Amino acid sequence: MQRDDHPFPDAPPRWRDELRETFQLALPLVLANLAQTAIYSTDVVMVGWLGAPQLAASALAVNLYSVLLFTGTGLITAAAPLIAAELGARKHSVREVRRTVRMAIWAAVLFAIPAWLILWHTEAVLLALGQDPQLARHSGEFMRALQWALLPALIIVALRNFVAALGNAGIALAVIVAGIFINAALDWGLIFGHWGLPRLGLVGAGIASSITSYLMMFVLIGIVLIHPKTSRFHVFGRLFKPDWERLATIIRVGVPIAFTLAFEVTVFSAAVYLMGLISETSVAAHAIALQIAAITFMVPLGISQATTIRVGLAFGAKDPSWVSRAGSASLVMAMGFMSVAALAIWLFPRDLASIFLDAAKPENAPVLDLAVKFLFIAAIFQLADGAQVVGAAMLRGLQDTRVPMYYAAFGYWVVGLGGGAALAFWGGWQGVGVWTGLAGGLAAVAVLMLWRWSRRGRLDLIPRRAPVDV
Repeated sequence: MQRDDHPFPDAPPRWRDELRETFQLALPLVLANLAQTAIYSTDVVMVGWLGAPQLAASALAVNLYSVLLFTGTGLITAAAPLIAAELGARKHSVREVRRTVRMAIWAAVLFAIPAWLILWHTEAVLLALGQDPQLARHSGEFMRALQWALLPALIIVALRNFVAALGNAGIALAVIVAGIFINAALDWGLIFGHWGLPRLGLVGAGIASSITSYLMMFVLIGIVLIHPKTSRFHVFGRLFKPDWERLATIIRVGVPIAFTLAFEVTVFSAAVYLMGLISETSVAAHAIALQIAAITFMVPLGISQATTIRVGLAFGAKDPSWVSRAGSASLVMAMGFMSVAALAIWLFPRDLASIFLDAAKPENAPVLDLAVKFLFIAAIFQLADGAQVVGAAMLRGLQDTRVPMYYAAFGYWVVGLGGGAALAFWGGWQGVGVWTGLAGGLAAVAVLMLWRWSRRGRLDLIPRRAPVDV
């Protein structure tokens, strides 16, 4: 006969139990994302104190950097569902987890090398995109200091996936929180010339970010080496020995994730360049509104990271009921937070925008006024943004990444960027048209991702475990 007890005791028997497990895993991931955003926000605030032109130049550079950072992050993120599925199938697996982490680090290095070559020529890239020559020059100077942060950032992603899958996401959180204070101190010294350091302005912000990233990476490596729950995996042993089979698996699963994230990030980056064709004021206002939206997005992003792991565990256990609970618990959690975020942005747009520029200076008034208009639209698309990121993560936990990539391409670029450009230039809506298109693109992707999730059984995306006889 069949066993009456659940074959995997880690599978929560009730929906509220899954909600609790997801929350406990997601909380340190959310806090780590917010801490990471605090590091970037510190840069934006301090560069904003230099003036609107410097803020606009940094926005152009950071958006190009973000495209490659998130693309690389997508590639490395393949490790999360692979590790989770292995632990779901064999709770105490060591060798297979170690193989995945090692090759994720290899993938980070292999991605960073060509990415550095692209970032080194930022000025030429921006000029080719029709940006203002002076802004392009300052952006290029800033990027040659910032670009070196890419590799440690990707290695941190690989190690975060590892510790999170083991239920120890708080390890990465502690490191990133420490990075906030280090980065702020370095920004204060290198941008403005305090504490005997040279006054480097915009370039100083890039140097501060790179130094901070390397320090965080080395500290996280040290913790992984000595922490009782991670040291037994010996993930850095024989690190230089290739494992082509596992690297190929990471590439197979990770490349569609990389493109999916790239489509999302590039549509926002392309929006910055569209703003550059409109006015410098539009670029600065877009940078402010996007930074605020990015802060709220860190919460559903953290939930989505937990979602991939929870769904991945259920996928490895071949338990369709657990898969369903893991997905629905995450979606409810994300939608609840984004509803609150939308209300806050809608009620206090000027107060939020004034954090990034001094409202007392008359020359900043046009930027703040335009940022407020953008934030009203950002409030509307909060729910769509939460739904699309969690929807993609649920499918990612099932290692279903190729079709979601096509959905992302259509939603972000055809609906989002295409519609935004049409409204901005043909419809005469300018920056408001760009943001309206972005909102429509996010909504389209959310609908498509959740529709595919609802059909996961018909599509045979979940392997079923054979009955156990005793």
